[in-house]
Amino acid sequence: MAHISSIGAGLFSDLAVATKVLTQPEIDTPASSAKATFDALMDTAAELTRITDVREFPSMGTPPNIVNVPVYGQKTSQQIQGQSDAPSLEITVNYVAAEWADGTVLGDYVGDGIPKLFRFALMNAEPTTILAADEYASTALGIGTVQNSYYYWIGKIEALLVNPQLTDANTATITMSIQSPFYGAYTV
Repeated sequence: MAHISSIGAGLFSDLAVATKVLTQPEIDTPASSAKATFDALMDTAAELTRITDVREFPSMGTPPNIVNVPVYGQKTSQQIQGQSDAPSLEITVNYVAAEWADGTVLGDYVGDGIPKLFRFALMNAEPTTILAADEYASTALGIGTVQNSYYYWIGKIEALLVNPQLTDANTATITMSIQSPFYGAYTV
């Protein structure tokens, strides 16, 4: 199907991280920026971990490379092309301690300094052919049944900050550093 072609909320958006340790060439320059290259690293449930219970996703994509430069004698600054900085991403999740504890996959990723491949799927409808609750393989996304878009990037989970709440669910802010360009949006 084509890229999402109607207005809708991304209620079924999802974030996953590959469990495969990337080699230095894969980190420096992926063999190809084709979707199939990235899918090969995340093609079974055993090769990825979903970050669940997400309350809020940040803006996704490449930041603008525009710099405001003041010009003497002019009332407004001039905008010129500059070098965009890699953003850090912060997501807010409903904090489930058992998912982020030491010794768990996600808990061990926090602050380990090892680059990982991340995949963000933007979907505004539930896939119709999910095979199992913990499986997120390409076939499980209901390809051909739900319009969706993917973004891939290499990054690290740098920090986990727990936000205790007295009136709502406890939340946590997960900070990821970006080590590559964003690849995508690949559409299905």
